[in-house]
Amino acid sequence: MELKEIIRLSGLNSSTFKPFLENRDPIVFTDLIANWPAAEKWTPDFFKSEHGQLDVPVYSSNYSKPGKTYMVADKTMKLRDFIETLESGPTDLRMFLFNIFRHAPELCNDYQQPNIMPGFINSFPFMFFGGEGSKVALHYDIDLSHVFLNQIHGRKRVVLFSPEQTKNIYRHPYTVASYIDINNPDYEQFPALKKVKGHEVMLNPGETLFIPSGFWHYIEYTDFGYSISLRANESYIRRAKGLYRIATHFIVDKGMNKLMGAKWREMKSNMARKRAEEAVEV
Repeated sequence: MELKEIIRLSGLNSSTFKPFLENRDPIVFTDLIANWPAAEKWTPDFFKSEHGQLDVPVYSSNYSKPGKTYMVADKTMKLRDFIETLESGPTDLRMFLFNIFRHAPELCNDYQQPNIMPGFINSFPFMFFGGEGSKVALHYDIDLSHVFLNQIHGRKRVVLFSPEQTKNIYRHPYTVASYIDINNPDYEQFPALKKVKGHEVMLNPGETLFIPSGFWHYIEYTDFGYSISLRANESYIRRAKGLYRIATHFIVDKGMNKLMGAKWREMKSNMARKRAEEAVEV
């Protein structure tokens, strides 16, 4: 497995960003959110004092395990209590894809949609919180949007793979997930990983990572931190494909998990291995 550093750039506009968008090359903007009030205002104390009463869904590493906990929140907590838990030390607890702006619409005044490209989807700004040491399993976003991941507090290590690497990274069928160990790849058990090439970066507060449509991403919270993601999709065809995948993947995968539990996970794993073996032979 070969990983190269993602480049950092500043001062980009829609014209200079266009080649990266067209070629689907991930980059880090160092100044895309420099003028956002959120960059300075959204401290842990701010969220605790101003919005600490909100009930938020909290997830652990049980999220991807087969059975009753599959893709289900572990519990609900007050945002204040959740942040204090994350501040207290390493934990696997996370909150993701949470649209806090539906509950606190005034927060929308603290950020702006970039004018770096067309097609931003105003209705889906999401926040992600995680404790030091928590990890996000390798996956791609099912709706096939481009993602602009804006880091507000703390740092994250992010590893990306292009869609062309899908067979080599053992994607589980009917899902957008892979469960290979990015940090300790087992080449004997997963030989196709030897062919994999990707990108990595340590995302710092104030920086924005452009994750092109369909790119796989693995995330480690090296500190307690949080970010806001903005989504853009300039292609109606790609939007339609995303909606189709949302419908089919959730129906098939969640339905079969309820019926078969761990056996369904084993079946998906075997299918992923078969596909990767075929890729190795090519």
